[in-house]
Amino acid sequence: MNHDRYPDDYIAGILNSVKTIALTGASPNPARPSNGVMGYLLSRGYNVIPVNPGQAGKQIQGQLVYARLADIPVPVDMVDVFRASEYLHGVVDEALALPLRPKVIWSQLGVRDDAAAAKAEEAGIKVVMDRCPAIEIPRLAA
Repeated sequence: MNHDRYPDDYIAGILNSVKTIALTGASPNPARPSNGVMGYLLSRGYNVIPVNPGQAGKQIQGQLVYARLADIPVPVDMVDVFRASEYLHGVVDEALALPLRPKVIWSQLGVRDDAAAAKAEEAGIKVVMDRCPAIEIPRLAA
């Protein structure tokens, strides 16, 4: 897929079909974008599971934090990546190692790694990069 531009129906289809989102790079700091986006997604009815090894066992936005994707006890539909671009490949590898893989890997604004995206797509996972669901949901009325 060309990751320079996404059709609106591709983005809306993802946002309307996923229910459980693992948010990697979740921060307990309300001033951090990951915290605000997590709160927004929770308010829209998504089940959001924060992932942050330094916060594991604590809570962010009332949700238990896990150290890594493999520690989450339920399947996730989407992995929302709030990590720098150089970590995206590792997140994809972690997602591919799960017994039940997510349907989508979504990386936040400024996060892009085309090789990581290609690897995920080759495994049948949809990819969105350099976008924010908290911007796309109201824009698309998804």
